[in-house]
Amino acid sequence: MSSQMFSPELLAKYNVSGPRYTSYPTALEFNEKFTDADLVTAVNNSTTNDLSLYIHIPFCHSLCYYCGCNKIVTRHRDKADEYLNYLFKEIDSRAELFKDHQVKQLHWGGGTPTFLTKSQISRLVNKLKSSFHFTDSAELGIEVDPREIELDLVDHLYAEGFNRLSIGVQDVDTKVQKAINREQSTEFVTDLIHHAKAVGFNSVNIDLIYGLPHQSPETFANTIAAVKIMDPDRISLFSYAHMPSRFAAQRKIRDEWMPNADQKFAIMQYAIESLIDLGYDFIGMDHFAKPSDELSIAQKAGKLHRNFQGYTTLGDCDLLAMGVSSISAIGQSFSQNSKTLKEYYQAVDEQGHALEKGIVTTKDDVIRATVIKELMCNFSLSKQLIEQQFDINFNEYFAEDLQSLDTFINDDLLTNSAEEIVVAEKGRLLIRNICMSFDAYLKSKIHQQRFSRVI
Repeated sequence: MSSQMFSPELLAKYNVSGPRYTSYPTALEFNEKFTDADLVTAVNNSTTNDLSLYIHIPFCHSLCYYCGCNKIVTRHRDKADEYLNYLFKEIDSRAELFKDHQVKQLHWGGGTPTFLTKSQISRLVNKLKSSFHFTDSAELGIEVDPREIELDLVDHLYAEGFNRLSIGVQDVDTKVQKAINREQSTEFVTDLIHHAKAVGFNSVNIDLIYGLPHQSPETFANTIAAVKIMDPDRISLFSYAHMPSRFAAQRKIRDEWMPNADQKFAIMQYAIESLIDLGYDFIGMDHFAKPSDELSIAQKAGKLHRNFQGYTTLGDCDLLAMGVSSISAIGQSFSQNSKTLKEYYQAVDEQGHALEKGIVTTKDDVIRATVIKELMCNFSLSKQLIEQQFDINFNEYFAEDLQSLDTFINDDLLTNSAEEIVVAEKGRLLIRNICMSFDAYLKSKIHQQRFSRVI
């Protein structure tokens, strides 16, 4: 990968706030006019019977100071029993709508799904499998916190049908770990990954974060060296978004500990180049995968997809998300559950589900979502394919939007020809900016300060 990708001048020029485009429209456009009847209509009108399930487990044993996720920090495992009781009610309510669907993918996120005990994990798996029809080849993934588990949990997860793990590593440097209140054994994480592969897991992902307190390219070199030994199949490399005004826990991280913009760029550059040197393909804007991994194969074939769980190969599935704060994408709709546990419990008690807000997407939303997805996932799009799919003239339909690409064209970040838009290698890190050109909702600029910075 050329050093052109890392021009400090260009990265600084375009380092504004912007969406990550796990959906379009983004969650900021969801509103409370969206009802359960709208969801039922979306299910009935959907063109697919393939389903992806997401289950949100909000509990964590301790607070990681960098985290902006919806989580509840507690040591009381009985809280999870109460949560599962409500979750089961929601599952009963929703499974009725999807009797004719087949589940191709299941993912548990959080919080910390491995906050659950083995028996709680088994209860939830059994409930899901008795409520929905799973295909024999379904992907079952779970996020794992390596600090509160034993190696044999991996055996239990595999026995329950899980075949993918995602492990939060973030950084192996002790000083960094202390500053973010996430101290963990690198040796144990390595053993966990190797044990998972020996047991039979198809894929192990690790999460890394750059821009954390006390980080430098020199300290991150130790993390890269550890990654080489861990040998995961996939790596997510996320930019830390320091927004203490929005996330109270981040106020425990002192400003003077933070790398400045130039230092953060340097860490990012070092991390990306190092992971590529280790043989990983650069997937999308923040993922890496071995060339043999299906994410890498899908991107090379132009078939990569993106949703609230990141990059995936299962682009044709509807996504039903259950649990507090979770977001579904079904047919021409997005919908989100209540964000607090109290509201979630009350809603499930009263109506069997916890849908709080959402949006019915218009044809324009669907067209723009397709364009943004193609650019985010594959860094190029065929105008002809979009024209055929939606019966439009691409250049006429996007006349105003295409004008805003001029700045990227002038900076050699992309080319816009009669047939296609192709993002240059050095434009890949700025793909969020490029996609913002096609975002009709951002034209108002009202929401922009609500998003994290691009780099």
